[in-house]
Amino acid sequence: MVGDGGVLPAHRGETAARGGTLPGTARRRMTVTVTAGGLLVLAVLVGVSVGAVPMDPQQVAVTLLNQVPGVHLHGGLNPLDTRVLLQIRLPRVLLTALVGGALAIAGAAYQGVFRNPLADPYLLGAAAGAGLGATLVIAYSPLRQLGPVGVLPLAAFAGALGGVGLAYAIGTAAGRGGGGSAILLLAGVAVASFLTAAQTVVQQRHADTLREVYTWILGELGTASWHEVLLVLPYVVVTATVLVLAGRALDVLSVGEDEASALGIHPRRVRLIVLAAASLSTAAAVAVSGLIGFVGLVVPHVVRRLAGGSYRVVMPLSLVIGAAFLVAADVVARTAIAPGELPIGVVTAFVGAPFFAALLRVGGGHT
Repeated sequence: MVGDGGVLPAHRGETAARGGTLPGTARRRMTVTVTAGGLLVLAVLVGVSVGAVPMDPQQVAVTLLNQVPGVHLHGGLNPLDTRVLLQIRLPRVLLTALVGGALAIAGAAYQGVFRNPLADPYLLGAAAGAGLGATLVIAYSPLRQLGPVGVLPLAAFAGALGGVGLAYAIGTAAGRGGGGSAILLLAGVAVASFLTAAQTVVQQRHADTLREVYTWILGELGTASWHEVLLVLPYVVVTATVLVLAGRALDVLSVGEDEASALGIHPRRVRLIVLAAASLSTAAAVAVSGLIGFVGLVVPHVVRRLAGGSYRVVMPLSLVIGAAFLVAADVVARTAIAPGELPIGVVTAFVGAPFFAALLRVGGGHT
């Protein structure tokens, strides 16, 4: 029987340790990588060109290239449109790309750690914790601004990390007798249910805040600025680097913990590092965007179908394709009911849910 990427199960650990691939696979992966990079560039260009006042993509491209030191091209935008591009549209598109990439690579990491194709970035209580933190600020805090960042993103960030930390503590304590990832998964479900219930209680006691709470929950990128981009950028860079470097270890872990230990991999240490990085990536994304579903669930599935199951490839490609996917979804959110705007979480749900169902149907339930 042939496993992921066409590697016989008996030799998967050896192949993963060597970092080898089958003949022809490298060419396919290179094609997918180049295509993914091109799609991201195209999505960003369309994203900054579309708006209340459409801009010519060629002029937009020239204007963006002129921001590079030493580049002076003719045919760019006029000064007013340039300010709109650089101060309003570009930060929103870049923030959207960072959030999409962060959620997608976190989803791939969770699926690798739990060996569960249905795992997503909100699995261990990150979403529920962020939702509770944001709801508490909206309902009770007299402050909404704390320096350039704001109280709401900080509360969502702290809540997401708190939810994951609580789930991990409970799962670790309960799993001492065995169970491993399955126990941690169940702990995450329990913590998420409890935090969601707490959020519901707060909302019921402060019904006047329901609209603001649900606007945040459904995803909000309309107020993006360079402050948010600079806030989330270091977290995404650091966590994405850690997760990409962990790809080989996840490949070995996919064979089994005993085989991984025999090859010099420490399963518990790898699992802890990957979970911490994925959770931090999710918390940073949620803090600036609200809750945006399906990105971390669908994108890794697409990547595995296109480029194979090796996490050395799945991780970086999930980052790129996740960024392109969310930028495209944001374009739809801004234009579908113009001059109004849909919450981006609604768009990803409309696209992600049927697409994911189609993937399961075509693949016969196998990923």
